[in-house]
Amino acid sequence: MRKLLALIAAVTTLTLSGCGYNTMQAEDEAIKAKWSEVLNQYQRRIDLIPNIVKTAQAEANFEKGTLEEVIMARASATNVQATPELVNDPEAFKKFTEAQGLLQGSLSRLMVVAENYPNLKSNQAFQEVRAQLEGTENRIAVARKAYIDAVQAYNTTLRTFPNNLTAKAMGYTPKANFTVENEAALSKAPSVEFDSPKK
Repeated sequence: MRKLLALIAAVTTLTLSGCGYNTMQAEDEAIKAKWSEVLNQYQRRIDLIPNIVKTAQAEANFEKGTLEEVIMARASATNVQATPELVNDPEAFKKFTEAQGLLQGSLSRLMVVAENYPNLKSNQAFQEVRAQLEGTENRIAVARKAYIDAVQAYNTTLRTFPNNLTAKAMGYTPKANFTVENEAALSKAPSVEFDSPKK
């Protein structure tokens, strides 16, 4: 009986090591770590928003609608529960990335509008927060790229033979990844029109 149990244990160990199970576990943990870093950078951006809004409000004539848009986008982004399990729920992942995209868009508009206010452009506090925000956007891009690479490795492992058999048996499914909202629009070159010189 002991020999039979030892044989079953040996066969099970060899089967699991050759079927990609351990690789899937390691890659899943890598995804969780990369996702945590993405969330960390998104949180950093959210934490900077009150400072940028406060310094922009100091400019007496600054466009109130632009500030309200940023505040609402921040509230929307913080309402989506960001957890490590989010990567396993494609619909929740999509809502989260949409909310972050809206926030990024409203911040971009705020920066464009801020260019029209000379006092803000010379305001040291505004420029410092702006620089921190730009640095954070770069960190977000790097963290997202690392996450995308980790998801690609995991999803590839799930799809290759014999790992796909293990994945199916264990109920593993591909992880959600970042996507471009309007991919078709990105494939078209932007049209640029120049004003005719005045005579």
